[in-house]
Amino acid sequence: MRQEIVDDLDQLLAILPLRIQAALKREKGLQDLIEVVLDLGRPPQARFSERFVELCQEPVTREELAAVIQNVGQFGDDNRAGIERTLHRISAIRNRRGEIIGLTCRVGRAVYGTIEIIRDVVETGKSLLLLGKPGVGKTTLLREIARVLSDEFQKRVVIVDTSNEIAGDGDIPHPGIGSARRMQVARVAQQAEVMIEAVENHMPEVVIIDEIGNEREAEAARSIAERGVTLIGTAHGTSLENLIVNPALADLAGGIGTVTLGDEEARRRGTQKTVLERKAPPTFDIIVEIQDKDRFAIHMDVAQTVDDFLRGFPLRPQIRQRQEDGSWQIVAREIEPAPASLQVSPAQDVKPEGGKVKLFSYAISRNRLDQAIEELKLPVQVVENPAEADLVLTLRGQYRKMPKRLREAELSGMRVYTIRSNTYVQVKRFLEEFMGRRGEDNAVAEAEAAVRKVLAEGQTVKLSAQNSYARLLQHELVKRYGLASESEGMEPERSVVVHAKGE
Repeated sequence: MRQEIVDDLDQLLAILPLRIQAALKREKGLQDLIEVVLDLGRPPQARFSERFVELCQEPVTREELAAVIQNVGQFGDDNRAGIERTLHRISAIRNRRGEIIGLTCRVGRAVYGTIEIIRDVVETGKSLLLLGKPGVGKTTLLREIARVLSDEFQKRVVIVDTSNEIAGDGDIPHPGIGSARRMQVARVAQQAEVMIEAVENHMPEVVIIDEIGNEREAEAARSIAERGVTLIGTAHGTSLENLIVNPALADLAGGIGTVTLGDEEARRRGTQKTVLERKAPPTFDIIVEIQDKDRFAIHMDVAQTVDDFLRGFPLRPQIRQRQEDGSWQIVAREIEPAPASLQVSPAQDVKPEGGKVKLFSYAISRNRLDQAIEELKLPVQVVENPAEADLVLTLRGQYRKMPKRLREAELSGMRVYTIRSNTYVQVKRFLEEFMGRRGEDNAVAEAEAAVRKVLAEGQTVKLSAQNSYARLLQHELVKRYGLASESEGMEPERSVVVHAKGE
């Protein structure tokens, strides 16, 4: 679906001093304008998506700031105001006396069609949490979700709009939210109370909340979910891992508690007796990490994902990439071993030729790689051309930026691994874990094939012999599909047998 953008830019320009309006109109690419910055005694600036410019040499005066302030709505305790019936946001900087000495005039845009990459997820009717860094488009997505649910699906949608960012300034909400209703919040500290009021007074089927930021708001969100209302929200943090380790917001993912296992259970899991466990069902069923405006990582079962994280099992969100024509495709299923230092985004198994794994490194020290390979005596060959490689190793920071060479490698179906830092310890640990995990990956793949066979044909399938940890991974996988499994035989020939329940 083609995206349509409505920005009401003329209304934002109209509140600015005439000389600044004229300077802006001379600039090319106003459709990419992000904000206009007016600081007392400094030249006004315009910030675009990929550049910023000084609009005039003459500094901004107090009189010009006062004129802009008169043309916008009232500033709240969060120092934000707006222009009535638009999505533009005006944020103030004050001096010690409370006087406004700076304004950030941010362009607000309603983007129709941005929901398509996760429309099927929204249509499940499950509670959905969006995570991502500031400016990545979370609020824009919330606005479009509100419109689709209220207009296309005829849901009773109520938006708790703390800073009027979702539905705009003024008493009449912006048409970008469709027929959803909007409850304004007088003070930021009252967001939790208004969330509960929305449910108790207005009987919504869906409640939409922007920026759940503290424990009280997390508790209010859980209370709403327990009443059977669908929640769509955003929270501080860029990933599910950030959320789990955030004491104030961990409850959104079910919370974490310490549990002491019995001797037999500890041996079965292969863990210490004291472990971390999820305390309760998650408030949100699905979590979407917005890695950038066109790249999404989706955890479709938050409860299972958190359990896997706490037990040290791989996390496997679905990675979706939006294309230039507005369509999207699944580009990879990412794996992140929680207790280790590495991440991996595999689309296919590594199948080395001639017994050696060919590795292409990006932003990794070649000397450290060669030293670690030599010390560990591993069958790994470092290659210069990514087209010849079985896998790619890079830094986590580089992967998040997704330069062209990494993107091309991942889209071609190659595994892309990351480590946190370019140190010998990290490089060596990666090689040790990767070469040790290859056998475990094969064991899981074999179990997945067996599960498909049992589900399709109802036959019992015996897997090949594995070590105790690989068997544990196989048992966990079988359990997720509602099948039964057991181990039989003596070490080292002990193996897992998969069969339908009741056999």
